[in-house]
Amino acid sequence: MSSSLKKKVIVTGGAGFVGTTLALAFRRLRPEWELLCVDNLIRPGSEGNRSRLKEAGIPFRHADLRVRSDIDSLPKADWLIDAAANASVLAGLDGDNGSRQLIEHNLGGTIDLLEYCKRHKAGFLLLSTSRVYSIPELAAIPVQVDNGAFAPDPFQLDAWPSGLTKEGVSTHFSTKPPVSLYGTTKLASELLALEYAHAFGFPAVINRCGNLAGAGQFGRIDQGIFAYWINAWLQKKTLKYIGFDGQGHQVRDCLHPDDLADLLVKQIENPGTAPSLQNVSGGNERSVSLKNLSAWCEEHLGPHAVESVPQTRPFDIPWMVLDAGEARARWDWTPKRSLDSIFAEIAHHGQNHPRWIETCLAEA
Repeated sequence: MSSSLKKKVIVTGGAGFVGTTLALAFRRLRPEWELLCVDNLIRPGSEGNRSRLKEAGIPFRHADLRVRSDIDSLPKADWLIDAAANASVLAGLDGDNGSRQLIEHNLGGTIDLLEYCKRHKAGFLLLSTSRVYSIPELAAIPVQVDNGAFAPDPFQLDAWPSGLTKEGVSTHFSTKPPVSLYGTTKLASELLALEYAHAFGFPAVINRCGNLAGAGQFGRIDQGIFAYWINAWLQKKTLKYIGFDGQGHQVRDCLHPDDLADLLVKQIENPGTAPSLQNVSGGNERSVSLKNLSAWCEEHLGPHAVESVPQTRPFDIPWMVLDAGEARARWDWTPKRSLDSIFAEIAHHGQNHPRWIETCLAEA
């Protein structure tokens, strides 16, 4: 590998929201690193991120992770960050070939990347998801409404599932199916990453990420909910509280990719001697319900009506906050960006790009 100061790092999914934001953060945090972003540009709007990377002096290569020759042609690196995925929990459920496409993107691509790391002894850093956790177990968490948001009921501690702490869902929470096709592809990728790392002797780090959010995210109702909600509010698009009580009490945590980048730098520079797996999230402090997100939007962006649809969709859960205590303790890491600053950044971007919501909702 390169010296401790100068690393060669490849970011796959490098023209996506997360990959681009990470690469730009690495350029600021570690200007001596050699970076390469790789993407197939299949997501509408990603071409614009390619331009942002060029402006920052970050090389870009068009490549499809499903094409082995594309991966084989990548230069030797010290670390490979797998930030490429179809990240929707509903992915693969529509269309005759949707499920196969999902598996080829999320699992097949990761296998080829692991083969790359095996060949070059490169470190492997997988951005996984909170959606690896069991949907029935998550749905069974007893919740109460507190200040417009669901929260685990502290008076029913005996009914809390194993692995649920006061800080959120820990890595000891059940991953028993069903977890969605998307969650299954990421869970399988995790297991393969751990096996490859043990078998072939390269470092591996797996981060199960909560909701990542910030300016320029391609938000939709099934992924990137915070960006979608704020941009739709700005443009007075139809918004709905879907499922459960139809009042928007469902809760998710939120983390800016800049805070994730701070952690990844620590992990790349000090990965440890054994593969690691941990949750990474904004935690309770950076969690919010849709109802309270709407209150923020009304205060900062003006009024807008939200419809109520009580019927719950498949795979919906009322509350999800990840316990990131292991990451905080091991790498002395704490997120810095507040919810308010993240929401304000999204809103400012949306005001400057009034047609952003159309870009987000465009079909590939």
